[in-house]
Amino acid sequence: MRTNRLRTVHPVLWAGWAAVAAGAVLCVVGWYGVSGERFAERQLPYLASCTIPGAALIISGAVLLAHGRGSIAAARVEELYGLLVTAEPADGDETGRAALAPLAVSGELLMVPGGTLWHRADCPLVAGRAEAVAVDSGLVASGELSPCPICEPAEETG
Repeated sequence: MRTNRLRTVHPVLWAGWAAVAAGAVLCVVGWYGVSGERFAERQLPYLASCTIPGAALIISGAVLLAHGRGSIAAARVEELYGLLVTAEPADGDETGRAALAPLAVSGELLMVPGGTLWHRADCPLVAGRAEAVAVDSGLVASGELSPCPICEPAEETG
């Protein structure tokens, strides 16, 4: 399922590729003209009329391509977000309860050595990880570890 916004980005990409191609042709023509002239005063018109505008077209084409690709990526993220927001819950009778249920409810707190967050034991970020160890209350008290934004452990449970 593609949105209409994705289709409107394609002309920007086509314009970018056309500008890059035209710039490359101008640079080749300018190089060919400069290479056939012996004196510098006869080479300057080729530089001014072909090579410099060709380089400018290549740069502007690259900017258009980058903008077009970024717009496509942003449109895809918006499309995926829309699909996520409109997704139906698995159980039809529990429409609002699934969203309000906590992600993790365990009272045991874990951390990953070298990490910056502390988690509940059933948090999806540490569940099943062999390197997860119990939280040192000194690290939590000193502020070196922050609570996980996913499972949102409360400090008083530790």
